[in-house]
Amino acid sequence: MNTNSPNNKLSSLPESAHLLVVGGGGREHALCWKLAQSPNVSKIYCAPGNGGTGSESKTENLNIPVNDFAALREFAEKNNIDLTVIGPDNPLAEGIVDYFNEKSLPVFGPTKLAAKLEWSKAFAKEFMSATNIPTPKFVVCSNFEEGMKAVKSHQWARVVKADGLALGKGVFVCNTEDQCKHALEQIFTDKIFGAAGEVALIEEKIRGEELSLLLFCDGESVMAMPASQDHKRRFDNDQGPNTGGMGVYSPVPLFEKFKEAIDEQVIKPLQKAIAEKKIDFQGILYAGLMIGTTESEDETTDDNSKARILVLEFNARFGDPETQALMPLLDADLYQILDACQKRQLKNISISWKKSASCCVIAAASSYPESSSKNEIIVIKNLPSDVFVFHAGTKLVDGKLLTNGGRVLAVTAVAQTMEQARAKAYAALEQISFKDISFRSDIGRRAAEQCLST
Repeated sequence: MNTNSPNNKLSSLPESAHLLVVGGGGREHALCWKLAQSPNVSKIYCAPGNGGTGSESKTENLNIPVNDFAALREFAEKNNIDLTVIGPDNPLAEGIVDYFNEKSLPVFGPTKLAAKLEWSKAFAKEFMSATNIPTPKFVVCSNFEEGMKAVKSHQWARVVKADGLALGKGVFVCNTEDQCKHALEQIFTDKIFGAAGEVALIEEKIRGEELSLLLFCDGESVMAMPASQDHKRRFDNDQGPNTGGMGVYSPVPLFEKFKEAIDEQVIKPLQKAIAEKKIDFQGILYAGLMIGTTESEDETTDDNSKARILVLEFNARFGDPETQALMPLLDADLYQILDACQKRQLKNISISWKKSASCCVIAAASSYPESSSKNEIIVIKNLPSDVFVFHAGTKLVDGKLLTNGGRVLAVTAVAQTMEQARAKAYAALEQISFKDISFRSDIGRRAAEQCLST
């Protein structure tokens, strides 16, 4: 059976494709789950995978770390892998796609140079400036003295960021010069981020709501997924330390209000820059948006009349946990989409999404993000068919499912409304247990309230 669209402009997909997914988190479980639904996929290998991928249809875990490029490429060659899908940011930043390209092996993801949009915030800012994509004001500095000069010279300069990849922990949102000084000391003096902190950005502080916008890119064109909203802070009401993400929902009511403006100011300039080869990007481009105002402006009015659309950052891969919320909404063949991106044929396919609401809540160790949970038994009772549990920090040992990380599970529910999706997700969490389980109680609440008030 072939799932190519009726326009017949696509290259034929293999009838019995073998895929390799690189990564071991909740994002990779969601990708394996969705890829397995393609009738053209007969086998998926996940390296290294987790307790969820190891139990997924058509899927087998491989004991190969994500940074062992030689072993991954050798496996892909020897096993005639039809497409390798790269999940995490670090392998992309270290050039795994280039490494596969050397042997002309089909691989989904951006090259090291294209992925620089994520692994260098300064590079991303320069790209946005050159392509007229709105972003907060910024100064790039290479030492403590330069950073403090920017802080003292600009009252707006109250966000300090390490330039490189820092596991989501390299951003300091400050209120005072002293707080900025402390952040710069941690980056340049204490060197807590190592090489990722050799350069820093001092950025304009914006208040408002953040949105995640993921786009399929084939190096010539882009197609946006539904917007989602992540919850980075550890505790309810956005309190506590930043994390890799404690939950996410989609669609986002605020996005609908600004959809036309986002298309004009963000998506079309990206499309133009990619088409004109200002950057040759194939893979997933993730734009972190802010709808808000600067600290110096008046409060945003209820109708958002003074709000601006700004791109805070780019990521060069599927988001986590955004992927766990979006994949259940995708009403199309993910393998066909990724294959089309890899072959620069994205414009020849149509992508549809379910008109439903998705709410994903992360079940974490109570000690996260300071520490993880290890070897605690996980119990998952029977769940409804429209609730999906994607594993992140889990492993299978002698048939038992055990904890193996800080963020353990991503529990996603799909329903007609956000209020219903939230209720289903939290009801499902009552059927899941492991020692010291912890989760936020407010994921999706803002969207549900906004929908009820309209």
